[in-house]
This record gives sequence, structure tokens and C-alpha cells, in this order.
Amino acid sequence: MERLHARYPFLEAARESVATEAVDLATIVEQDEAVVERATQRVSTALEAGEIGDPRRDPRVELLSYPVARVLVSLVDERVLVRKYARAEAASAYERFTTDLEDTVELKSVESTGLDLETLLAEFDLRDDVRETGNGYRIDVGTYLPLAEDLWDDEWRLVNRALADGEVPIEEDDLLTLLREAIRDRIEDGLPFDVPDAIATSLEDETAAIREVLADLELTREIDTVVPDLFPPCMKALLDQIQKGEHLPHHSRFAITAFLTSIGMSTDEIVELYRVNSSFGEEMTRYQTDHIAGETSPTEYSPPSCATMQSYGDCVNKDDLCERIPHPMAYYEQRIDDSDDDELEDWREETSETATGD
Repeated sequence: MERLHARYPFLEAARESVATEAVDLATIVEQDEAVVERATQRVSTALEAGEIGDPRRDPRVELLSYPVARVLVSLVDERVLVRKYARAEAASAYERFTTDLEDTVELKSVESTGLDLETLLAEFDLRDDVRETGNGYRIDVGTYLPLAEDLWDDEWRLVNRALADGEVPIEEDDLLTLLREAIRDRIEDGLPFDVPDAIATSLEDETAAIREVLADLELTREIDTVVPDLFPPCMKALLDQIQKGEHLPHHSRFAITAFLTSIGMSTDEIVELYRVNSSFGEEMTRYQTDHIAGETSPTEYSPPSCATMQSYGDCVNKDDLCERIPHPMAYYEQRIDDSDDDELEDWREETSETATGD
């Protein structure tokens, strides 16, 4: 089994490799503890941190853990898990192939662990739909629209693109993002599926463990209390920037908006927060917030994990709890749990009282 396939298990060639080896998944889940352990990690970490964890050194374990992870997702059979798992796999693939594309070393052998742009475009039948220009790329609008459907930022709206002759101009970074979405679509396609009873029985413990993780996250989503003093440091900093009227890059806006929707703030309340910004546009702010909250999109977006916040430079002012928590929502839930109910004064109530003069 090639290392390239272990690194990118969503490839058709990787699937064919598993088929060629005549791998019996029933035997794997019953006898190969390393594969099952890695598969469980892929799914659990996708829920907790929006990533799939560190890869195993053994390419066989890494590759086979992918179909077993899909089995686990199917056994749990929850739509939120399907979405989160597909996004995490796609995010990890994106991180890997962007690294590969930055490598200037020619990697042409079949044992290469790298992936080039031409191969990626061919994988998703995009070579005829994407053409390189002198200063970027152009993509057929019929191909662009479904790939950009779940990209929330206003730059992806067709009205903000210079559509001409049925083609949309994009930069290389845009193309790579669209390829990430193509990967996510492929991974999500077909999930969940029916699992044979013998395999389901062998994976009962792992399935139960993933359900526990999912249950914990669902408890988090039921939080409807806004206490900025208890926010994780990263979200406090972003909220402070908003209140000062500072411009936030789109990844920072996404992070704080997703966090605020996750703790119960409405679109109207969030729009009011952004109103102090000099470049504020109510229609676009409302559109973005509704999209993130799942009101106008098929996906209810979760805030980025701590690892993602760190990668974007939004992880600031870390405290002791940050060292033990993998996600801003888990941080906030812990702070809420550690506080007495009498001490929890919802910020929205205070703002309302101030506005009415009470």
C-alpha cells in the first residue's frame, strides 16, 4: 500500500488499492486493534477539534483506518457527525496538499507521498473546467457554484466575482479552497451507509465512545448564556476588537461569529455588535451570520478548534485552562460549570436594561 494513498485515502486510487488487497473489513475490525484505534481517533478528534489527529507511521494502518472511520460514522448515524467528520478530513487533506504544492522538489515516482495540482484537478474531473491565465485561473460557473455553496464569506458570492463568458476568475488560493470543498463533498457522499451486523458488533465499544463525545458536544450547544468575562481569551480579544470598531480578517470574523451563535446569540444581536465598525454593512453581516448559524445553509458551523485558532494567529493570552482544553466551546462550558448560577449575569440582559433606562 502506497504512502500517497495513506496520506490521501479519499483518492480513487486509494480505494482501488484497498479493493485490490481484498481487505476484509470484518476481519480488520475484529483483529487489528491499531487500525480500529486510529479510526476511532479520526472520528472523535473530528468532533472535538475539527481535525483527524496525527497520522500513523505504518501506511497500512493509516489507510485502512479511513474506511473503518467511515463505518463508525455510519454506525453512529447522526447528521452532525457526518458533517463534522467530512470537514475534518477535508481540512487535514487541505493542510497536506498545500504543503505538498509548496514543495519545489519534483516528486514523480509512484511511491511519492506528495500530490500535485494537476493530479488533484484530474481526480475531481476538473481539468476541463479550470484553466490557468496569466494572473490566476478561471473556472466554469457551473462548476464554481456547487463547490462554493458552503463557503460563507462574501467574497465567494457570485455577485462579487467578475463573471465573464460563463467563467469565474479565481486566484490560486481560491482554487485550493474549492478543491478542499470537492474533497469534503466526496467524503460526505454516501454517509451514512448500512453496516453488516458482524462489523457493528465488533465496533460496539468504539461506537459508544463516539456517541459519548457527541453527547458532550450537544450539551455544549444548549448553552444560552452570554457572559463575556467567562469567554476564552481568544474570543475575549476578538470581541474587544469588534467593540473598538477594528477590522477583523474573515477567519477571525468567522471564529467569533460562530462562537457567539453557538452560545445562543441571535443574528440581530450579533449584527448590532458589528454596527460600530466603519465598514459595517448590515445586509452582508446578516447574510454571513445566518449562514454560519445554519439558518440559510445546510450546515450549522462550529467555532474553530484551538489548534485552528493558533494556526491563524487568533490564539492569544492563553491561561492555564487553555493548556488543558482543545476547543473554545469546551473552555466556555467549563467556566460556566465552575460558576455559581447567581453569578452568571447574561450580557444581553444588561444591554437591554441599559437601552431601556431601567
